[in-house]
Amino acid sequence: MLQFESELDGKQAQFGYLRNKLKNYGFCLGGYWDYDRGFFDAILSKQDGETIYLRLPFVVISGVLDSDNAYIQFKTPFVIKHIVNYGLDYDESSLLDATGFSQFQTPVDKDGKIENKHKWVHAGEQVVGKVLQYIN
Repeated sequence: MLQFESELDGKQAQFGYLRNKLKNYGFCLGGYWDYDRGFFDAILSKQDGETIYLRLPFVVISGVLDSDNAYIQFKTPFVIKHIVNYGLDYDESSLLDATGFSQFQTPVDKDGKIENKHKWVHAGEQVVGKVLQYIN
């Protein structure tokens, strides 16, 4: 995981408005969200079973996350790399995967080592710059 400082840290926005605008840049509400916090995730690179994401963490400061009117405040953004598990997943969720109730397997490494760190921090900074245009 590569955290990087940006002007986004501490900024506030209306959740529904921003979610709709960020779709244009490939962002979605990342998994593992809760009613008081979450992440906007976008893919920076995907090749050979390795995916590098830009993750924009936030906390809810007013309302609850499933409401478009909720207000959020951003934390420090970071870049993370997941390495896909192409084989069978033999953990406790394997039955769910085999029966079709779970569509995703656990990554081989959900926080893989990122090569060329400067390149990916720079790519993240550029995308964050585009996000900032939608925040007062």
